[in-house]
Amino acid sequence: MTPALTAGCVIAILGAESTGKTDLARALAERLAQRGVAVTLVGEYLREWCEREGRTPRPDEQAAIAAEQTRRIADAASRGAVIADTTALMTAVYSDMLFDDRTLYADALRAQGGYVLTLLTALDLPWIADGLQRDGPHVREPVDALVRAALARAGVSYAVVHGQGAQRLANAWQAIDRRVQAKDSPDLARAAQAQAAWRWSCEKCSDPACEHKLFSDLVAQRR
Repeated sequence: MTPALTAGCVIAILGAESTGKTDLARALAERLAQRGVAVTLVGEYLREWCEREGRTPRPDEQAAIAAEQTRRIADAASRGAVIADTTALMTAVYSDMLFDDRTLYADALRAQGGYVLTLLTALDLPWIADGLQRDGPHVREPVDALVRAALARAGVSYAVVHGQGAQRLANAWQAIDRRVQAKDSPDLARAAQAQAAWRWSCEKCSDPACEHKLFSDLVAQRR
């Protein structure tokens, strides 16, 4: 059973393999910590599992891996803000694609809907081999399509993060700021218009108080 996320703010990062999820998660967490924000980085449990077992999971092992990822995020969220380097939805997507098993979507999307912001890493980085967890560049587009379709079915909004290096981090911050601005608008059309017209005025800002307030406002407006 998927735990309810009733406390804390979770920013969840999704994306196909070799699209910079881990680097982005670490960069966001490190930047927040440097600015005095108490935040927990929850890593990818699947990576830990594969390193421990020396292999990739069987179909019957997928559900437990997804549940543990969600549990770890929920546990960290009960104590404060969280940057999640992937969620159970990625396990559900790979179960669908590799094993034709769609049973993990319901719990994964229920959890995803409780996260305050979902970031989807774009396919604009070069593919790099990474041991057991990489199937090849040919799987990135199908995985990306399945992630987007699942989020759309569940009505979970998300922001796509493009760019390389510092620009990718800056674009993630833009998405966070847009979420703060649009969170409480009852008029979706007005919110969409505001998002389209929005421009980040703090791209080169190094004021810790400014960034602390940005993230604190997001936490205060959590679901």
